[in-house]
Amino acid sequence: MGEGSFCTEVWQRTAKLVRAIHEHPFNTALGAGTLDRDKFAFYIVQDARYLEAFSKALATASTRAGDVGEAAFYAQSANTALTAEASLHAGYVEEYGLSPDDLSGIATSPTCLGYSSYLQATALSAPYPVLAAAVLPCFWVYQDVGAALLERTAGAADHPYRAWISTYADPAFAESVTQAKEITDRLAAAAGPETREQMVHAFCRATEYEWMFWDSAWRQETWPTAEWVSL
Repeated sequence: MGEGSFCTEVWQRTAKLVRAIHEHPFNTALGAGTLDRDKFAFYIVQDARYLEAFSKALATASTRAGDVGEAAFYAQSANTALTAEASLHAGYVEEYGLSPDDLSGIATSPTCLGYSSYLQATALSAPYPVLAAAVLPCFWVYQDVGAALLERTAGAADHPYRAWISTYADPAFAESVTQAKEITDRLAAAAGPETREQMVHAFCRATEYEWMFWDSAWRQETWPTAEWVSL
């Protein structure tokens, strides 16, 4: 990711937003180990549902990639999103003593549905380079937040959210982030001005959704019309 690259540009454009993500009450409480378990339970339910859509977007990227290496990367990432992440979520569900009824009773939030729908729509209708840019924040922002939390909590071996922090600060995950950035940079370098601008917009919009996702978990976001409709 050299100077003047696509990734350098969009990281600079979203610097204030990424800082706001780090400083969001959800993540500061998560780092302190004081995050309310109901909020975290709400988060992992939304995250599990989001990852289904994210995995499908990655699988679509794999089928649309013209490069074998890129196709293999997105295919493996799609599998990881459904397996490794599911295992982590299941571990927290067991730790907190949540039953399937507890989880099914948590409705998919407007933000979760919006982010999921945005990625799926991008996967189906946007050029492949734009899709690569849209899925990148879920790799990059999570790794950035996870690494910062790992440093902040290094001395707390019994931290209640150690498993979550360790997953996103894992060296293997960092390597996947590097690969995702390198792919996106290559695609942007070969793209025309219009496609590159669409890529910038997609990255920024997905990063906005990242902030909204944590914020919705902090607020345990519900549908404003829930009292008027029965689903």
